[in-house]
Amino acid sequence: MESTLNRSVLVLNRFWQPVSTCSAKRALKLLCLGHAQVLQTEGEAKFQTHDFQSWLEYSATGAVGEVIRSVRIALGVPRIVILSVFDKYPRLEVRLTRRNVFLRDQFTCQYCAKEFPEPELNLDHVLPRARGGEMTWENIVTSCIRCNTRKANKLPKDANMHPLRKPATPRWRPVFGLRGYHGTPHESWSHFLEPDRKAVKLSA
Repeated sequence: MESTLNRSVLVLNRFWQPVSTCSAKRALKLLCLGHAQVLQTEGEAKFQTHDFQSWLEYSATGAVGEVIRSVRIALGVPRIVILSVFDKYPRLEVRLTRRNVFLRDQFTCQYCAKEFPEPELNLDHVLPRARGGEMTWENIVTSCIRCNTRKANKLPKDANMHPLRKPATPRWRPVFGLRGYHGTPHESWSHFLEPDRKAVKLSA
């Protein structure tokens, strides 16, 4: 149950815009306090919102993928919650931090193309600091310790080591800055993280 309660939940503001992520445990607490509603992500009533009582009733139908159980109730683990009063817009700038670089590069070494656990990763200056390279999104990539040691203070052409993708400032996503987050966002998040612009209709 502990791993289930630590699962990441997408948090939307009251305008249904993604603003952050939290643990399932935190999401259920917000639901119980009446500070958030659960967004249904499956079935014919997809995108219907639920307060605690209606989510409890819906969970009893067995349609929810995962549930946590007590002696008396079974409560579905939400994938997305909508805050009842929070109307701030998401921060569009991504802070340049070690973890956010790893998230941008999907925990993958940009030289050997292998994915590693966070403790086995490092940051590499494409243009080494000794050659005037700066700490910017455009000059920092994720590398494994082995590749980082091999490249050392060499230029990419001298080491014959070039990043898989040209480093750039990432577009903001709720996962940036989330402590403990590692993995692929749940498919139900895609409607809010990467909406289909062709399906969006502008009102007159």
